[in-house]
Amino acid sequence: MNDSGLVAGPAPGHTSHTHRLRRFVGTGFIATLAAMVATTLAAALAQAVGVDFEIPDGGETIPLSAFAVVTGFFSVVGIGIAVALLRWSARPATRFVWTAVSLTAISLIPPLLVGANTATTTALLGLHLVPATVMIPTLTRSLRTRSD
Repeated sequence: MNDSGLVAGPAPGHTSHTHRLRRFVGTGFIATLAAMVATTLAAALAQAVGVDFEIPDGGETIPLSAFAVVTGFFSVVGIGIAVALLRWSARPATRFVWTAVSLTAISLIPPLLVGANTATTTALLGLHLVPATVMIPTLTRSLRTRSD
């Protein structure tokens, strides 16, 4: 009996693709942790020099832990975008840079609209750029070594 339609094992290339994807996601999560630490440390430094991070609408102060949580969340979203582009784009690194830079630029708008004092607004703008400088180059480099 000759049954050539039956394959014992994964499809050719499937294992290496899965391994590359896992390595990429692992790199992304390490970069996420680095971005969370860098952003939280930068926020703590800003606080130490007198930035109050008070948002006038509710009179609440942004806690340091919020910087870590928000950075982690949006970094994971960035990894998801990168994975989707890795799977469905012929040029994932190029597309990722355009997407990530555009989303970073959009993220700079809310700090300008909340009505916080100049020091808080300036610090928030800078703190949006800290994780971008960690995540975008790291994920782009990883995408290039795997595809472009």
